[in-house]
Amino acid sequence: MVEKRTAPDRPEYQSRAELRHTQTLPRFETVGEAPKNAAEKLLSYFADVRSGEGWSALLLLVNVFLLLFAYYLLKTVRESLILTEGGAYVKAYSSAGQAALLMALVPLYGFVGAKVIRIKLIVGLMLFFVTNLVIFYVAGISGAREGVVFYIWVGIFNVFVISQVWAFANDIYTEGQGKRLFPMIGIGSSLGAWLGAQGAERLVTLFKATPYQLQLLAAAILLICCALVAAVNRIATANAIPEMARHAEQTLSKEDGFALIFRSRYLTWIAVLMVILNLVNSIGEFALGNLVSNQAHALHPGNAAAQKQFIGGFYGSFFANVNLLGFLLQTFAVSRLFPLIGVRGAMFVLPTISLMSYSLMGLVPILGIVRWAKIFENATDYSIQNTVRQALFLPTSREAKYKAKAAIDTFFMRFGDVLQAGVVRLGAQLNLALTGFAWVNVGFVLMWLYVVSRLSREHRRMGF
Repeated sequence: MVEKRTAPDRPEYQSRAELRHTQTLPRFETVGEAPKNAAEKLLSYFADVRSGEGWSALLLLVNVFLLLFAYYLLKTVRESLILTEGGAYVKAYSSAGQAALLMALVPLYGFVGAKVIRIKLIVGLMLFFVTNLVIFYVAGISGAREGVVFYIWVGIFNVFVISQVWAFANDIYTEGQGKRLFPMIGIGSSLGAWLGAQGAERLVTLFKATPYQLQLLAAAILLICCALVAAVNRIATANAIPEMARHAEQTLSKEDGFALIFRSRYLTWIAVLMVILNLVNSIGEFALGNLVSNQAHALHPGNAAAQKQFIGGFYGSFFANVNLLGFLLQTFAVSRLFPLIGVRGAMFVLPTISLMSYSLMGLVPILGIVRWAKIFENATDYSIQNTVRQALFLPTSREAKYKAKAAIDTFFMRFGDVLQAGVVRLGAQLNLALTGFAWVNVGFVLMWLYVVSRLSREHRRMGF
């Protein structure tokens, strides 16, 4: 059954800012239109930002910037701990633990969402993860081996917090606003990822920061994000028409996120897309991680501290390159690409690039090729594909934006890791080399292209 869409063009679903632009007068000549403030004038260089939208969009941009900055600090910590305490194979198998935990966490999150308003839901979630980071810091400096547990935790933290901040953005903006503003807000995501990776590399290589010090720094950044979400909520509520302003004080229905997904063909295909996208990406990450881990042990045999420093420095540099390219794509390509080919056309960009990348890996299996193929693939994922993922939820119901999105961005994404762990185990038993895993991924990418074609058809049926 196709999910029933709301009526985004009706006045009660538009913000005051958008209502000023739905009149018959030409743009910027609408009667009573307020002049743009400084934030709106600045952001207009990157997107079609209208009067009344500037501060909420700017603060959301800063918020996702800080979230991705913190995540890349923690991602560098994650790689250092898991690869030195377990290796690439343990890393691959640990992903399955994330999906198992999410089976319980997603319904629990939906239950809480039916009890509290959105600001308490999102800020409470962030404070929960801040507390976790303090516990990891204390355990780490006490000598505990926390690599596997921390790896599982980072995977859950990443998908849950970032997913729900984007769900919040879906909730405060209309469909028209989201299509205009999401590519620009995504600049904060790409910039935060780039500078976070660079910051992690500098902190590890120049200042000799330990993984546990980076955990504490990330916790402090999350506290700032809590304040920013609260500020955006106040601004959005003040500027919205009564219909949308009431969202701030309304809890969600008791409907389960998984039930929402399986009742809608559109949401089901989004879920399948997330599974196969993450499966392909994780197999590629495994291939790279195995090469890096082997090199670290070869260069520093028996010296765990030196291995951690080597891996931390390598991944800091790798993530910096990924996110510099991602930032450039997000800033200069996404806002131009979406009006040109739309959301449906943009869905085909990443699988096409992945098909070329893994075919090249299969033909020329050397470290330099693997590194740069993954850089190009990941950069496209974090820019164009990330904006596509968020825009796909614009025509859905409010419950789908929070609950179904939480399930898709957490459980279904991590279920791709479960499948990847199975592929890795089978590949190890068959003694597959890098080329073998590359050609396996080519097959999965062809399946990915089929899924995108079906999702594109459902998106068109919804009238977008």
